Amino acid sequence: MTDYLQVSTATETREAAIKLAQSAVSSRLAAGAQVIGPVTSAFWHLGEFGTGEEWQLLLKTRADHYARLEAHLLKHHPWDNPEIVAVSIVAGSAACLRWLDSNLADGSTD
Repeated sequence: MTDYLQVSTATETREAAIKLAQSAVSSRLAAGAQVIGPVTSAFWHLGEFGTGEEWQLLLKTRADHYARLEAHLLKHHPWDNPEIVAVSIVAGSAACLRWLDSNLADGSTD
C-alpha cells in the first residue's frame, strides 16, 4: 500500500501561504493544498514565549514525495527555520486517493 501524507507548515501572511501552495502543487510535489487562517499560534522561539497570527498550509502527497516536497518548502519558505511536519493519512476514499496519485509527478521537478 502507498503511504499518503498530509504535510503542514505556516507562514506569516496569506499571500506567502498561497504562493507556497501554488508552487508545490504546480510542481506536482503535492496533489492539492489548503490555506487556512488566520490561526493563532503559541510557541517558544529563541528562548522566548510568544503568540502570533499565522496562515496554515496543508498539503496532500505520498511518502515517496515527502523529501522533495520538504526541500521545495524549505527553499521557497519566507522563514529561515519553518516548522514542516507530516502526518499519515491512515484512510481515505478510494476516489480521493486515486486523484491524489494521478496528480503527483513521477520524478523530481524542483
